Amino acid sequence: MNILDCTLRDGGYYNNWDFEEVIVESYLSCMSEANIDYVELGLRNFPQDHFLGAFAYTTEDFINSLKLPVGPKYGVMVDAKTILESKISVIEAIDSLFVPAHESKIDLVRIAAHFKEVEYCSEIVRYLKKLGYTVGLNLMQAGGKSDELISNKALQINDWNVLDVLYFADSLGNMNETEVLRVISALRAHWKGEIGIHTHNNMGKGLANSMTAKKSGVTWVDSTITGMGRGAGNTQTECLLAVLEESENNYSPKPVYELVIRYFEKMQKEYGWGSNLLYFLGAQNDVHPTYIQNLLSNTHYGTNEIIGAINYLSQLEGTTSYNGSVLNSALNFYDNKHDEVSGSNDIIKLFDNKNILILANSPYAKKYSSAIETYIKVRKPLVISINIPKYISENLVNYYVISHNSKFLSEYSLYKNLKKPVILPKCRFTTDELLELQDVEMIDYGFKVDKETFTINGSYVTAPYDTTASYILGALLESSVNSISVIGFDGYPQGDIRQQEMIDILNFYNTHPNSVNITSLTPTSYPISKGSVYAPIKTL
Repeated sequence: MNILDCTLRDGGYYNNWDFEEVIVESYLSCMSEANIDYVELGLRNFPQDHFLGAFAYTTEDFINSLKLPVGPKYGVMVDAKTILESKISVIEAIDSLFVPAHESKIDLVRIAAHFKEVEYCSEIVRYLKKLGYTVGLNLMQAGGKSDELISNKALQINDWNVLDVLYFADSLGNMNETEVLRVISALRAHWKGEIGIHTHNNMGKGLANSMTAKKSGVTWVDSTITGMGRGAGNTQTECLLAVLEESENNYSPKPVYELVIRYFEKMQKEYGWGSNLLYFLGAQNDVHPTYIQNLLSNTHYGTNEIIGAINYLSQLEGTTSYNGSVLNSALNFYDNKHDEVSGSNDIIKLFDNKNILILANSPYAKKYSSAIETYIKVRKPLVISINIPKYISENLVNYYVISHNSKFLSEYSLYKNLKKPVILPKCRFTTDELLELQDVEMIDYGFKVDKETFTINGSYVTAPYDTTASYILGALLESSVNSISVIGFDGYPQGDIRQQEMIDILNFYNTHPNSVNITSLTPTSYPISKGSVYAPIKTL
């Protein structure tokens, strides 16, 4: 069997392939000491228009600068699309990226290809073989493909009579052992050479799937240190070695254990790869793991927004491949169909002469929930709840407000049973989404996001950030309110971009001639007046 560790290649999706020199040296040394068969050093790429570290390119000059220990054979991966979309011929593209194998420290080149690209990869494989490399082809997103499609691709590849190893990848991380065996069987219908597997660990099955494949005759198994890799990551090298130690005497796991503890566990805490519930849900719904990775890395969105976005993505076609614009639509519910801003004038003067209390869900709202309910019952403000309150009785709420479809999708079953009006921008919701609220009274007030702008237009607000707080503050400017108090506006930790954005929103709001002073009745880090939900009513 061959263990191929691809930490520096797959792990680069978390640190832009920019590994510290001391970690690289320790890693390479440990791979040699552990008797790992192959080490994939990184990707081969043409120049990109943004910064990527050395292992995104893994040029010959860079490889020659590394101290590569004796023992493992070394390789790189190239995406088929890198060559096929290069706007030059396949031969020219390969000659631009590779030298003949005898001039390189690289033995192995793997080509990552989608099923639709296979028929165009024959020339790539043949020319790399002519240059003297061991060549592998990775079939991405093999899970869920029909037996007929898999076996037909295997037949094409077998007819080339040149490929060394045919890999299949569980790119979405949603395979189980039965699916692994099914794919292997479909490949074996026509492919007679060696087979490899690259697993993702979104549902916690990476190691089990790898061992199932090994028992079924797969002879190449990918892994990474602590599973470091795109999304939830991969089969962990240290775990694979620990399991194999009982049956494969040629591997030595202890050097890898030390590497994990010394360097990679710290990196994992910093970057956050590894399986969790959100990766599990994404895999279950055939959502590409890069969507989940980018959702988790964006401090703008909480768990509810992320779950809502996953629900949204799961209903779309084509989310097995990553598309940044689709992610933006999932988060903001503001795709091209909703570019036209519209709304009614029903919000105008709706809150004239009212004492407003804006209620948000937060740790402080939970902590002081009893006092908040008492405050509302005694003071009788007009209560506007941002989304569904988790800690306050719905009977105490007068209006609900929502501007993010992601939040709506995660809680839509609660909204459709509401007995109080909901303020929302209909232009940002689809017909199907609005049907969920057909029995609810809706106040349509539009919402447009435009940087450095905070204006009201009677039927909609233009605000600099896509937040519900900016939306409701704009809506309140359409009335002459007596006062505004807020609860649950806790603020965010230092360095969190949302903190500065909220401060900007408050500054914009305060410059408007219709604004009134805002007082927080629970602890807040925002620069607004402070009061207390416990304070007695002032007497003259």
